[in-house]
Amino acid sequence: MLQRGTLSRRGFMARSIAALTAAGLPAWHAREYFADQARAAQQPPTVSPNQTVNIGVIGVGPNPRRSNALYAEAKRHKHVRFTAVCDVDGRHLDYAVAQYKKDGFNVKPYKDFRELCADKNVDIVIIATPDHWHALQAIAALKNGKDVYCEKPLTLTVEEALALQKVTHQTQRVLQTGSQQRCEMAGRFRLATELVRAGRLGKITHMECRIGANPTSGPIPAVDPPKELDWDFWLGPTPKVPYRQDKDKTNCHYNFRWWYEYSGGKMTDWGAHHIDIAQWMLGMDGSGPILVEHIESTKPYDGGDGYNCHPTFKVRLTYANGVPVEVSHGAGREVKGLVDANGKERSISPGENGVLVVGTEGTLFVSRGFLVASDKKLFEPLKEVPALYPSRPTNHMTNFLECVQSRQKPICDVDVGASSVIVCHIAAIALRLGKKLKWDPQAHRFDDEQANKMLSRERREPWRQLA
Repeated sequence: MLQRGTLSRRGFMARSIAALTAAGLPAWHAREYFADQARAAQQPPTVSPNQTVNIGVIGVGPNPRRSNALYAEAKRHKHVRFTAVCDVDGRHLDYAVAQYKKDGFNVKPYKDFRELCADKNVDIVIIATPDHWHALQAIAALKNGKDVYCEKPLTLTVEEALALQKVTHQTQRVLQTGSQQRCEMAGRFRLATELVRAGRLGKITHMECRIGANPTSGPIPAVDPPKELDWDFWLGPTPKVPYRQDKDKTNCHYNFRWWYEYSGGKMTDWGAHHIDIAQWMLGMDGSGPILVEHIESTKPYDGGDGYNCHPTFKVRLTYANGVPVEVSHGAGREVKGLVDANGKERSISPGENGVLVVGTEGTLFVSRGFLVASDKKLFEPLKEVPALYPSRPTNHMTNFLECVQSRQKPICDVDVGASSVIVCHIAAIALRLGKKLKWDPQAHRFDDEQANKMLSRERREPWRQLA
């Protein structure tokens, strides 16, 4: 039996490595990535078999809710137990209670997140609500002694990011930002970052983050909200407005992303992923650019009753080392003749979603599905691998849960998440004002008072106080 099991494991390992190399990743990276996965799976548990970690989830419901993916990742861990769920939409709450019960978790339902955060039967809070709630809910959880996994973008404003940093440090709790590209996607973004940080591309001269265009809507009629939805509570700290719905278009679930009142459009939606990787590549975690400039955009709908994020856009971020990072809906340069580690050629269109890095010695492009470069030799093994993080996690939720036990910083801790989302916010401010702005990444101030007023927002009662 032992031999058969060993052969089975070897066969699985061989198939896994073969799949990664067939996808165009270097064989050495595929071996290391699988070894990292296997090592994490074989490590002895850091808790006793009888000890559990209790999790409460704020913002639940059927797909495409992000909470379902986070739930699936967390429940794989044997020491995890779900004890509470919270949502202001009764339909989502009922769905989650039934869903979790099927998996053996009898969860207590809440409509008010403050009650869940105060629940002594909750150790960890997962936050997967709309962006305008993230900071308030995370701060409430931290102050109640909970560790927090908060979906990206971490906050709605720069002010909120700084407040969340402060409270996390004061409470000494563990906070993970849901920017899973640093761990997952077969390690493509980590490998690309290692190549850049190791100098494989030479001096970086130009970067692009292609994050997609914003959907458009025109007028969306005001209608009565669903009877199960507490619309006033959903709005929370944002201005009181009518609920709007027209088929799949709304100012509520999922499509809140395309309203500046509740989010930042693609600039914070996908920007929180790709700008985060650009920060990582440049070694700028905890900092940011010194200049942010609106280059071009199409006029957003301004009727007040429809999606108001700019349909297309390009903003340039310039860092102290002189590297410009263009963030656009897909107005990048076309790059031909790039190859993967197998030598398979692929050209990159201007609208291809991902991160382009151009250096004096080469070019690479990385997305969730592939990694290509200007020369196959760029994928040769690194003699010295840059230390991006003390370990090499391959699962974002696992990294968080391990840090809850060890009390170490997760790979996207509050300082990483805050600095990345701040860059997203200042890019959105430059876009909305149509300006070129100087930015101080230490003082967190612009050289423009109109822009500085947009670093925070007035909140409705009883949500005026952040901390």
